[in-house]
Order: sequence, then structure tokens, then C-alpha cells
Amino acid sequence: MLEKISFKAVSDNSEAGGLLQQRWLRWLNRRLPPASTVTLNHRKLFVLPTAAGMGFLLLIVLLWLLGTNYENNLVLALVFMLVGVFVILPVHTFANLSGLKLRLQEVEPAFAGDFGRAKIVLEKTGKRSHERVRLCWPPEEGALVDIIDSEPTEVTLELPLIRRGKVRAPRIRVESRFPAGLFKCWSWVDLDVEFLVYPQPRSAGPLPWGASVGEGDQEKTHSAGGDDFAGLKSYQAGDSLRHVAWKQFAGGRDLYSKEYASGSDARLWLDWDLLAGRELETRLSNLCAWVLEAERAQVAYGLRIPGQALAPAIGAAHRQKALTLLALFPVQGVSS
Repeated sequence: MLEKISFKAVSDNSEAGGLLQQRWLRWLNRRLPPASTVTLNHRKLFVLPTAAGMGFLLLIVLLWLLGTNYENNLVLALVFMLVGVFVILPVHTFANLSGLKLRLQEVEPAFAGDFGRAKIVLEKTGKRSHERVRLCWPPEEGALVDIIDSEPTEVTLELPLIRRGKVRAPRIRVESRFPAGLFKCWSWVDLDVEFLVYPQPRSAGPLPWGASVGEGDQEKTHSAGGDDFAGLKSYQAGDSLRHVAWKQFAGGRDLYSKEYASGSDARLWLDWDLLAGRELETRLSNLCAWVLEAERAQVAYGLRIPGQALAPAIGAAHRQKALTLLALFPVQGVSS
């Protein structure tokens, strides 16, 4: 019976915490709506004493008790001076962030399991400098910058990404404890940051050369002694040195062997059905690894997934199209 009561109490507390968080987020969305450009002002900033500030306040109280108890005018004068400092500091801390403009410049795509990077530009809207400003996605450390010159300052923030697809970033915490560290002024800014996250590459073995087809859907056979150049493959022990891609190796790339084929108009197809029997996310990760491998080998390739097909090609734009199709593939997709 005691276990049931304890569980109910924990459940009630978690529900209450979730309700408070939802109300807090709704209030933030009304007060600080998402926008790609935000200028901080009195409606977007909050100021409170830090732990050091509370200790400073306690010191003032102790000095006041000491001065009044012993009727020491010097101690009382020190108390009045410290009180004046304590009253003025929050104004300066607030002014250090007020007027700071934040603008989202660029969001880079990333692979699942890696860090997504967002470039943010900070600039002054007045003559006042902004010193010791920290931007972060908690609990990440973020960046600490000073905006003193009139030129905009660029900051790159990193966020760990776990799942593929479109991932919306949480609010950015902007904080400063300048000048004395006794008060902190902060804001929660939503710059409408959204990451495109590709599947995490997982090797599925060598490229599926046997699945390459031409315009007539005829199988293309690869060999080391054919007439037509078909592409590059990773060098393996035993490959003829005559077929080594020495030009690419001299350019700083890995060691590859040239492959030749009997057909002259064939292309490599990376097909969903080649990975039958594997889980959906595993298939996407395997296809992602094949796309990257085909690009490294400079082989024209096409991509076939349920409901979509990408014609064979090569290059950065084609790579991005293929990876985007894999990233946005529905979670409840075909799994067999």
C-alpha cells in the first residue's frame, strides 16, 4: 500500500512539473515569439542576483548589524556605499545586453549522431558595447564573446543531434554577468533554427556493382579488363597495379583501383530492395553510406526508395538531393 501511495505522489509531482513547464513555454512564446532576427529589450530580458550576489547581500546585512551594534560610523558608511553599488549593478548588467541584435545566418545539415552547427550574427544597435555575452543551448558550453566594434560578430553554436529528419532546435540562452558577476541578465531566444539531419552512415559492404543497370535495364558486368571505364573502387590486395588510380592518389585521396565494364551507358543504382530484411533505419543508414562511398569513388549513381527515385548523376548537388530524400523518408515507411 505504501508503494502505491509513493508512486501516486511521484506521478502527481511529475504531472505538476510538466504543467508548469507547458505554461512557462506558452508564456515565453507570447512574450518572445520565434523570429530569425531578435533585438533584446526590456520585454525580453530578465535580471536576478547570482549566488555571489546573494553572498554580497548577506555581507551587507552582517556589516550593518556590526555597525549598529557597536555604533561604528565607519562600518555604517561602508554599508551605505556597498548598498549603493548593489542597487546600481543590476542596471549596468541589464544595459550590457539591452540593444543587442541576434540574427540567424546559416544552419548546416548534419548526420545523426553528430553536432549540428548554426551560425549566428551579433551586432550592436547603439553605441554601447556588449561584453562577456554567452550564447548556448544548455547544457552545452556555447560561446563567450565581446561585441565592442561596430562590425557584426559571427558565432557558431553546436547542438548534438540524435535522430534524422527535420529537428527544431530549442531556445538559445543569452546571458551576461558583466560587470561584477553579482547579477545575471538573460533571455531565451528562439531564432527559428531547424536542422536537416541525414541518417547516420553505416557500412553495408562494398558498392552493389551487380545491381548496376543501363537505360534498357540490362545488367552491367564490371571487371578489371573491360573496355569502358566504369568508376573507382577501394584498392584491395591483389588488384593489378596497372589499374591503380595514381592520379587521385597523388592528389591526396585514398588508394583506389579503376574498374572497367563491357557496357558504355550503364549507371550504378542504390536500391532499397537490395537491403531486404533489414530495419527501416538500418536501410537508410546503409544507403547513406553507399551514397557517400559512390561520391568518393566519383561514380554516377541513382537512388531508389519506396515512392521516390533519383536519376543517376554525380556531384555535390546530387549528393545533397540523395541525402535529403533519405533524411525526410517517413518514419512509418516500408520496412520489408
